[in-house]
Amino acid sequence: MIKMKYILIALVILYVIFFLLPKRFPRDVTILFLIWGFAVSTLFDFTIGGGLIDLYKTNDLNGYELFDLLTYIMFAPISYLFIYIYDVLNINKKAFIWYILVWMVMGLGAEWFSTVMGVTKHQNGYQLPYSVAVFLIVLTATALYYEFIKFHQKS
Repeated sequence: MIKMKYILIALVILYVIFFLLPKRFPRDVTILFLIWGFAVSTLFDFTIGGGLIDLYKTNDLNGYELFDLLTYIMFAPISYLFIYIYDVLNINKKAFIWYILVWMVMGLGAEWFSTVMGVTKHQNGYQLPYSVAVFLIVLTATALYYEFIKFHQKS
């Protein structure tokens, strides 16, 4: 029950932040960033979190349920916030690595807290430090995706 409250509270907080932020991108670009966050979280959950590898469970079951979907939906505004702040700070090549590292540490903290709250349960030898590689890949890909969209928006 506590994990359901945690997921719902996190969803509300993240979407309130999303809707309160001043609009920075065109609607279609905003939607792309939201879809990106949802798609990446779903992709990793369906690959390393389930299937043959099965390194962690989301919520209670190895199967999928409503609160799994709500968890994936939670990543949409997180992805948007990552890009929003990236754009506001005008991250350049010198700051890029530091920005990714700061978000990786925050991601590890959030994953640890989600584990404490019972949303995520590592299994089959998976440990929190293994997520460093996942965060580095996802955050770097997200920033490069933003740069790709920004470049094509100017064209």
